[in-house]
Amino acid sequence: MRARRLAIALTAVAALTLGACSGGDDAAESTAEPGSGATEDSGGAEGTLRIGIKFDQPGLGYQDGSEYTGFDVAVATYVAEKLGYGADQIEWVQAPSQQRETMLQNGQVDMIFATYSITDKRKEVIAFAGPYFVAGQDLLVAADDDSVSGPEDLEGKTLCSVTSSTSAQRIKDEYATGTDLLEQPGYAECVTALVAGTVDAVTTDDIILAGLAALPANEGKVKVVGAPFSEENYGVGLPQDNDVCEDVNAAITEMIESGAWQEALDEAVGASGYEPNEELNPPAVAACA
Repeated sequence: MRARRLAIALTAVAALTLGACSGGDDAAESTAEPGSGATEDSGGAEGTLRIGIKFDQPGLGYQDGSEYTGFDVAVATYVAEKLGYGADQIEWVQAPSQQRETMLQNGQVDMIFATYSITDKRKEVIAFAGPYFVAGQDLLVAADDDSVSGPEDLEGKTLCSVTSSTSAQRIKDEYATGTDLLEQPGYAECVTALVAGTVDAVTTDDIILAGLAALPANEGKVKVVGAPFSEENYGVGLPQDNDVCEDVNAAITEMIESGAWQEALDEAVGASGYEPNEELNPPAVAACA
């Protein structure tokens, strides 16, 4: 599917909807709420929708065999249904952070839901719908640790983050110069070090930390501090020449207003006890440029 094919599909969905309005009580609905049986059926659109997600972020985008779970997956599935695509028409594609713009430019995916922060630099080469969530850099600490309430409390403590990430260095540069930094290949390794007592905290976006805390192996052992000190607007990455941005925004708005957004968030990370910044969430979508 390319942008033009999506436009054709949306026209077909509109026609089906008009038919349903005049077809009596037994007319079939063209879309369905996430989690209903209809999500297993094909929608009104033809072909497949290739959606880029993370495969290794529990609570957001996570692959377990042929199953894909997480908040990003839930939002993407909802949006796809509103565009006329059933769950069996979605092709999930791994979208590593450093490859996301290239994947959209080369047509490897049709859209991306992958903790993808909207920035002016990225908007020079791709387009964004949304945001559908506003995250913020935060800290994950041991569940019984009340000594850390913000980044300034890490003076003399050990902080873990992923190799090449700038989030830990930012804390050392701006909040606590005496912080010792430990880099690990992934956040799962950082959480293992935290549970073992090797480090005092882990840092990255709060909802990513919440997804890690919600894992059964970590539940009750760690907690998100809940004092975000940055603002990351997660958007839906689209090709610059797309003509579906407004439809994606309409779907996100409907998901929020229907309560399905909150249900998806609770299911994905609720076990961690995490609550997003209520002043910023749920967000209002920005106008498509």
